[in-house]
Amino acid sequence: QVRLVESGGGLVQPGGSLRLSCAASGSFFSIDVMGWYRQAPGKERELVAIITRGAPTNYADSVKGRFSISEDNAKNTVYLQMNSLKAEDTAVYYCNARIFVVGGLKDYWGQGTQVTVSS
Repeated sequence: QVRLVESGGGLVQPGGSLRLSCAASGSFFSIDVMGWYRQAPGKERELVAIITRGAPTNYADSVKGRFSISEDNAKNTVYLQMNSLKAEDTAVYYCNARIFVVGGLKDYWGQGTQVTVSS
């Protein structure tokens, strides 16, 4: 069983910062891709940022220059540093990972963490 556990969401004022974390645990060989998606009320889930081993990071245009994704390979953890937050960043943020397990490459999702940007 592979689990992704997120933390770090909460309420922040516009212009503020938050740092999300997502740790992968369980039985697996390696992690290929880790990333963050978000879903605002009434909208579809969208990509925020992804990081692939040995490849450049990728960001949604709406967060470029404000958000930064990084990883700690030893801890199987991915982080999302969110700066200059705006009201439109309010959403449930989901961690995603593509992981090599017995049987091949599989996608996993975290339970989601709420980020609310409001004064």
